[in-house]
Amino acid sequence: MLDVTEAPTETQFEFITFSSGEQSFCLEITQIREIRRWTPVTKLPHTPADVLGVMNLRGAVIPIFDLAARFGFGETPDNERNVVIVAAAGGTTIGLLVESVSEILSVAKSAIQETPDIKSEAARQAILGVISVGENMVRVVNLDAVLVNDMGGGV
Repeated sequence: MLDVTEAPTETQFEFITFSSGEQSFCLEITQIREIRRWTPVTKLPHTPADVLGVMNLRGAVIPIFDLAARFGFGETPDNERNVVIVAAAGGTTIGLLVESVSEILSVAKSAIQETPDIKSEAARQAILGVISVGENMVRVVNLDAVLVNDMGGGV
């Protein structure tokens, strides 16, 4: 586990980091229900390109989003490392196809920087903040924004 703390007495948040569209993202660990190997999904007609279909998860049918496509980075290429992150957003369970899961990241709230103002409302809605980890920047995904119909261009 990577520790990026700034103040030992400050409340710590834990995130699962993952790669999507060759970019680094994370979700708060409390939002994640499970991580599953990629298996084919049932496609539905007239869905947006980033909605891959639905998956049966122990009797519950959940939508599966290609997160890279959702964020405007193109489709996730087929790879044996691809996984589906099953997460809860606003009372809804969804699946996110990502390229790989990396690690657990424990950070202080002060280590989470605001999303920069880049004149993109879609980017500000989709990303709750940015965490600097060495030379890399890890973006904190807003699951509620993933469910919004029109995300716009890339994040």
